[in-house]
Amino acid sequence: MRVTQGTFSFLPDLTDDEITAQIRWALDHDWPCAVEFTDDPHPRNTYWDMWGMPMFDLADPAGVLAEINACRQAHPEHYVRVNAYDASLGRQTVALSFLVQRPAAEPGFRLDRTEGADRRIGYTVHPYATERPAGSRYGASGNGRAPH
Repeated sequence: MRVTQGTFSFLPDLTDDEITAQIRWALDHDWPCAVEFTDDPHPRNTYWDMWGMPMFDLADPAGVLAEINACRQAHPEHYVRVNAYDASLGRQTVALSFLVQRPAAEPGFRLDRTEGADRRIGYTVHPYATERPAGSRYGASGNGRAPH
């Protein structure tokens, strides 16, 4: 299953040249960038681990790409994304967010159904990855397949 979060997530993975072009576009609009990573891409998990600090004073896309590559090297089987912040309205707002790395195997999600009183039916999304401890959810330690 391919996780679709952020801008461009329905497209093929971006090349480094395409990533650099998007970073350049963000920096041209005075949107500083930050790099984040996680091994739990659940849609409600909005707080990923930040790689370093947001790059408020960086104007060169090559510097952001260097941080992306350092994060990729340190976390080769995690999701890595870039966020660009717009402070033009007096508050930090994510104006652009896109994935720049995915694990080799994305185990996916299942939909859990619960029935309540008065025929109420509730659904929750359960990521298969969270069945393993943080830090070992992807990679060589698992086959990447959903349980049966």
